[in-house]
Amino acid sequence: MEWKNKVVLVTGGTGSFGKKLIKILVEEYHPAKIIVFSRDELKQHEMRVSGYNHPSIRYFIGDVRDHERLLRAFYGVNIVVHAAALKQVPACEYNPMEAIKTNILGSSNVADAAIENGVEKVLALSTDKAVNPINLYGATKLAAEKLLIQSNAYAGGRNTRIACTRYGNVVGSRGSVVPLFLQQRPSGHLTITDERMTRFWISLEQGVRFVIRCIEQMQGGEVFVPKIPSMNMMDLAKAVAPEAQVDIIGIRPGEKLHETLISEDEARTTVELPDMFVVQPASAMWFGRAWEKQGKALPDGFRYSSNTNTDWLDLDRINEMIAPIEKDFEKDQLE
Repeated sequence: MEWKNKVVLVTGGTGSFGKKLIKILVEEYHPAKIIVFSRDELKQHEMRVSGYNHPSIRYFIGDVRDHERLLRAFYGVNIVVHAAALKQVPACEYNPMEAIKTNILGSSNVADAAIENGVEKVLALSTDKAVNPINLYGATKLAAEKLLIQSNAYAGGRNTRIACTRYGNVVGSRGSVVPLFLQQRPSGHLTITDERMTRFWISLEQGVRFVIRCIEQMQGGEVFVPKIPSMNMMDLAKAVAPEAQVDIIGIRPGEKLHETLISEDEARTTVELPDMFVVQPASAMWFGRAWEKQGKALPDGFRYSSNTNTDWLDLDRINEMIAPIEKDFEKDQLE
């Protein structure tokens, strides 16, 4: 796929993922235009003055809840990366309708505006918490996934194609546990909800490059899942602060011991490739089913979960992943 003539719009473009995506696109792919779509003018200003002032970058204030604004923003756009979301589990539990308005209705607006404007490709970011969800955040992301994938049926004879990516926790992203541990480290005490807890982990750059690859390969209707390692939370604590005492504070409402990226039921329509899985649409009424010719079917009862994963991060690999976050954290502390 040739990026140089493309206009790319990123919803939630001022977030951790959006900024990293835009940096890599500007430096390596050189699209004709990149539109940062977000609702916070301060974050847009801070992003611009921190170096995101390339001539190809445009800043567009708006909210994915606003259908009319999205219609205007998507005019002339070729590719949309939908990263806007409310993602903090406790905040979503306490403000359920706000999560529904942004994560579900906002995703519906993105799909509608893309189809109306003839956007070629829409790739939305999902999460492992959308699989067998037990909290509202996961439930809204599951609904958003289903809504976006089925929206391909509404595209009809138009060129718009919509797909999703689904992966685990992003190391060092806004609100994640690594910055929390770094804040707690000077006290000599780290807090963990349960010593048995495991999670899938992926670096920010790995997540961004996976999304770019999926945009290039998507046919519409897929959910792309990368093969990524698991990590035990106690090992993370040892890597961040080897001498600190770990306080077990109890599992929080809406929190799982382990996360799943592909359920047993989804595995029936999923194909395995060397470095990822592709969940094909359950219905064969339209596109998105050609992947079964490129990969292999999964065995009955297959389940891709963080506690049964075959790839685990040891302390050396954990330290390698968190080193850039520690460096940025220490730099921020000095400033």
